[in-house]
Amino acid sequence: MDKDDPDTELRLPWFPVTLRLDSTSKALVIGGGTIAANKIALLMMTEAHVTILSLSLNGELSRLAAAGRVQHFAVAVSDDILRQYIPGCRLVFAATDDRALNRLVAEVAREMNIPVCAVDDPEPSTFITPAIVRRPPVLVAISSSGAAPVLARRLREQIETLLPAQIGRLARFMQKMRPAVATLHPFAETRRRVWERFLDGSGSEQALSGDEDSARAMLEAEASREAKALATGSQSELYAGEVWLVGAGPGDPDLLTLKALRFMQNADSVLYDHLLPPEILDRVRRDAERIFVGKQRSDHALPQSAINDELIRRARAGQRVLRLKGGDPFIFGRGGEEIEALMEAGIPFQVVPGISAANGCAASAGIPLTHRDCAQSCLFLTGHARADGTLDLPWDTIARRGQTVVIYMGLGGISMLCERLIQHGLPADWPAAVVEKGTQPDQRVIAADLRSLPELTIAGKFRSPALIIVGEVVRHRVISRKP
Repeated sequence: MDKDDPDTELRLPWFPVTLRLDSTSKALVIGGGTIAANKIALLMMTEAHVTILSLSLNGELSRLAAAGRVQHFAVAVSDDILRQYIPGCRLVFAATDDRALNRLVAEVAREMNIPVCAVDDPEPSTFITPAIVRRPPVLVAISSSGAAPVLARRLREQIETLLPAQIGRLARFMQKMRPAVATLHPFAETRRRVWERFLDGSGSEQALSGDEDSARAMLEAEASREAKALATGSQSELYAGEVWLVGAGPGDPDLLTLKALRFMQNADSVLYDHLLPPEILDRVRRDAERIFVGKQRSDHALPQSAINDELIRRARAGQRVLRLKGGDPFIFGRGGEEIEALMEAGIPFQVVPGISAANGCAASAGIPLTHRDCAQSCLFLTGHARADGTLDLPWDTIARRGQTVVIYMGLGGISMLCERLIQHGLPADWPAAVVEKGTQPDQRVIAADLRSLPELTIAGKFRSPALIIVGEVVRHRVISRKP
């Protein structure tokens, strides 16, 4: 490589491929222990005929050999033996705990131009095995180019959680429907648009759930619309958009649901509010248009009616519109109002719930929302004051023992809030807490009582987003210990 080439570090000696191993393919494995068994487990996913060369086999491999699933030759491996068995193989694994023997196997196989992997030794190998996420017929392979196999396995674990369990069902449906789509659309570009629209719409969700009749109807409709678009020369008027109301949780991006992540990656545009930290927005598809519509106290970037209109306008233009909200869209998120507007306009929509701010922030602060000794119920309230500064809340219902009260958007009126609770019957030393930026790295918590909480909050310069939690559960707060 040219050391002066700026792309040199991006180039690797490894090229990822998916190799066909059908019933005519021969795979040779040298070794009979755990290392060999791990590689043979991968080969068992294929139709390949597997041969093992080893003087002995462990229990797992012995069972496979007894069942006829692998062929075993109990021979001492040497140069002559390798030259007898390697010819005609599609690939070879050198999988013993003897590094010198593995390198001998690699040397002979390379001389014969047979792909070989010396396990945990990339230097003499001509291929390496990736960490695999398996959702037949979908396979996802993760490789570190032999540099960090444990990291590749950890990445596999993360991808396992992101892929729907039934993604293979979707792939099989698409495979079944390919001939029909190809007949209607012989050109690759138009076929691609049909499949993208299908995957990004509700048809893919139907296929994932096993409703092939509905999925087929939606795919055929997409194919017909594309054909009509080609005939008329117009695309935008023929495609109906959709709105996704997605709860982004309380702030920690690791608390996003799998479905939320999928929609965030598929959206054409996103309307978001001020409660979302940059780490959440970074998960949205990079080329999606972003529109800030956040509402803060006395500072509305866009009135709710204008937000509704914008959602409708974009959906009618054929966009997949993501309405991304902190917490859950149906808990003080005005999701109900937006859905009513969408239904009236005839716009299709989907709702993805999120971890609510109350649940997420309380758990992150170590405060249980219910406790059998002191709180058998929990109230969620909004603490927005009226224009004249008064708080119009059901005080007789709130100021009760035996329950937890979680107050959203109450920081600005915290002094009046605590005063009213005391006036309506709760003692001044009744436990109360404020959680600022709950679940995020810079989270702060004050655990005090109704008398002292306002002063401590002001002295600490607490800011929104913050939740107020009132109730004896605050006394049960547990501060977690990180390992």
